[in-house]
Amino acid sequence: MKSVILSATARFLLPILFMFSLFLLVRGHNLPGGGFVGGLVAAAAFVLYAIAHDVEEARRLLRANTISLLGVGLLMALGSGLLSLVYGKSFMTGLWYHHHVPVLGKVGTPVVFDIGVYLVVLGATLTVLFTLLED
Repeated sequence: MKSVILSATARFLLPILFMFSLFLLVRGHNLPGGGFVGGLVAAAAFVLYAIAHDVEEARRLLRANTISLLGVGLLMALGSGLLSLVYGKSFMTGLWYHHHVPVLGKVGTPVVFDIGVYLVVLGATLTVLFTLLED
């Protein structure tokens, strides 16, 4: 049985929660927040949508394979750490772009690492929860 109220609420909350997760991600490299909590909020948004509608519809809305998100996130996080080795520094040493970027502010390898963590958490959480919701 589908609830009209839950369906309408999920459709309304999904973009708001997703934008809030991106806010947490962008804010996280300078203040509390970041990739982990942002990924959890984004996963919660898609799980709410899957509960209200259907897992297949939530997967279509996501437009990406959850395992692929996990893999790309791991590669981004690893790549951000390995980039410092190319410059002769210790693994995971932050490298910064010296020009101010609008909205993001200071951009460097910690931002890439946060985006990687965001994708890993989103992919792993959705893989587990979509699998549980399918049964």
